Amino acid sequence: MKLSELPHSQTKSANFAVDKPVVSGEILSGAEILCRALKTEGTEFVFGYPGGAVLAIYDEIYKQDAFKHILVRHEQAAVHAADAYSRSTGRAGVALVTSGPGVTNAVTGIATAYMDSIPMVIITGQVPTYAIGQDAFQECDTVGITRPCVKHNFLVKDVADLAITLKKAFYIATTGRPGPVVVDIPKDVSMAKTPYHYPGSVEMRSYRPLTKGHSGQIRKAMQMLLDAERPMIYIGGGAILGDASSQVTELVRLLGYPCTNTLMGLGAYPSSDKQFLGMLGMHGTVEANMAMQNCDVLFAVGARFDDRVIGNPEHFNAGNPTRKIIHIDIDPSSISKRVKVDVPIVGGIKDVMIDLLAQLKAAEQKPNKIAAWWKQIEAWRGKNCMRYKMSDTIIKPQYVVQKLHEVTKGDAIVTSDVGQHQMWAAQYYGFEKPRRWINSGGLGTMGVGLPYAMGCKLAFPELDVACITGEGSIQMNIQELSTCKQYDIPLKVILLNNRYLGMVRQWQEFFHGNRHSESYMDALPDFTKLAEAYGHVGMKIEKPGDVEGALKDAFAMKDRLVFLNFVTDQTENVFPMVPGGKGISEMILAEDL
Repeated sequence: MKLSELPHSQTKSANFAVDKPVVSGEILSGAEILCRALKTEGTEFVFGYPGGAVLAIYDEIYKQDAFKHILVRHEQAAVHAADAYSRSTGRAGVALVTSGPGVTNAVTGIATAYMDSIPMVIITGQVPTYAIGQDAFQECDTVGITRPCVKHNFLVKDVADLAITLKKAFYIATTGRPGPVVVDIPKDVSMAKTPYHYPGSVEMRSYRPLTKGHSGQIRKAMQMLLDAERPMIYIGGGAILGDASSQVTELVRLLGYPCTNTLMGLGAYPSSDKQFLGMLGMHGTVEANMAMQNCDVLFAVGARFDDRVIGNPEHFNAGNPTRKIIHIDIDPSSISKRVKVDVPIVGGIKDVMIDLLAQLKAAEQKPNKIAAWWKQIEAWRGKNCMRYKMSDTIIKPQYVVQKLHEVTKGDAIVTSDVGQHQMWAAQYYGFEKPRRWINSGGLGTMGVGLPYAMGCKLAFPELDVACITGEGSIQMNIQELSTCKQYDIPLKVILLNNRYLGMVRQWQEFFHGNRHSESYMDALPDFTKLAEAYGHVGMKIEKPGDVEGALKDAFAMKDRLVFLNFVTDQTENVFPMVPGGKGISEMILAEDL
């Protein structure tokens, strides 16, 4: 089955949900109920790997044509691919794995999605109910193992409960603060039969997520924003997950205030706009970090003040004790978790922003003139902290990312693994739209880049998809090149190969006396031949003058996966950099060394 032959739904923005219950009265097996439920939920792809505990399910998958199953080569990759499908479409991704090692292999992918609040439903096989707790072959406590890294999980012991449980799983995964939900199905439950009734909706007394924000708190936020003399708008991944990018962009432009995006929020506001100060945080721009630290009113939208963004919270607070903070988040537990806020607003980002915009437009008072503040910001911006020294002989990794942006006209979906290459992608690609930047933020999972690119390309075959990776990360799930061959997934792999675990090496250089303990990759494969062995196109690029041409040639091959091995400068570091435990204004710049 080739990519061009796979089914693709026309709408990607929201989960399909039935308005009325499906009551067929048919007597169906658990496996049949699962397939019917996935069809009803509008599932397009299931990423998975078969095994004994899920063979009845796979038998039913064989008989249906409502959704397509993608056979990965490792269960971790199944969850990552489903995760990326969700990140890029806004719909719940679905993964299917067998019991025991199938589940444990999937845990890293589940934890990755959990940390970044990605809506997913993971179906796991389990030994028969009568064998649970008996140390049966390929048994493990799926509920216990996954409990710390899921939004919720279920063990279905009665086939009569399966349909309602699946409906609950999709509802929980996609509402409130999204997240992965695991449904563990014993083998005998998948084979047992019951009348089929699939509910059109569910209500749970213990789970009632808020969507509308408190109108009084929104009024307070509006007034605080209008009175600000040194405002800053801080936009996180919640703005993208909540499909609120257009409302956030409208608000920023209406106010005329500066804004910044977190790593997960890149694309929520166009990077080319003058009001955008760049990404903030550990590897953020001088202007973004200094504005965050020195503003008098900080408006946080779907962000969580994590350690990679504000550094040491004591420094963040003590450095500006009079700063007022407004914080919108769907999850009340994220508000005042690390930084005390003055105006908390719990609700869906989109709903809150719509109400706030309406109040701002109706207000007689207009935003403060902030010419002096913009003058200070431009002074910080004038440091040009992202400049690097170009070379005629050695490829600079930043240059590759910039040329990738030029060749793709900034319109590609870009996935990344984790490390220096991830930061260079975030700093130099320039994201104009939401859901075009797919990476692991909270967990920092190496190995996600290739399966992420698979999930995105399957979701959007008409778009260019590029995986920016490093020679350490790519080898963690490189077997998925086989999956790409089987399904003819013509993505592009951009390997920034510096023959080191680059970010590890950078920290060792700065903080561990330049002792490169186990960070040098001195036994690398020939990536060109390896790509060719999997049936793809391989290229090796060693000269700066060949970078642009290689990228153009690769993206001209619309129907082939192309693996581009760029041999880059081994000594290049990511700047600016905030050392661990320091405040965001305590940056190391390239010029300081």
